[in-house]
Amino acid sequence: MTSDDERLLRRAIALAAEARAAGNPPFGSLLVGPDGAVLAEERNTTITDADISAHPEQKLARWAARELDPDTAAGTVMYTSCQPCNMCTGAIERSGLGRVVFALSGEQLATLKPSGGFPPVPQSGPALFDEARVPVDGYYD
Repeated sequence: MTSDDERLLRRAIALAAEARAAGNPPFGSLLVGPDGAVLAEERNTTITDADISAHPEQKLARWAARELDPDTAAGTVMYTSCQPCNMCTGAIERSGLGRVVFALSGEQLATLKPSGGFPPVPQSGPALFDEARVPVDGYYD
């Protein structure tokens, strides 16, 4: 961890504090380009936007996928106040970002939250493989 990493993580933590002050969950993130310049910053807005997907990491990943060419995206670093959740991790991977640096781990966050969390949603499958494969076959060739 470099002093620049620590400085940028402190900014992500400050963004988390801003999110909390605005009535949202306390999470913040920023995206730094290959040249070290801050490209974008986001705060969690799940409450004020009434949008369960408005995590800062998700919003930055979507922004990067729209606005950055693949080489630039691969050279970026996302600094975030907490380890990205599974939803955000998927978006980050699909957006082609190069690296993520986080302050709190998911395990550390769990020690700061009341126990319980969200109940798991039952899932059933796989099913109907022969039918389901038809629209997918050949897409990834």
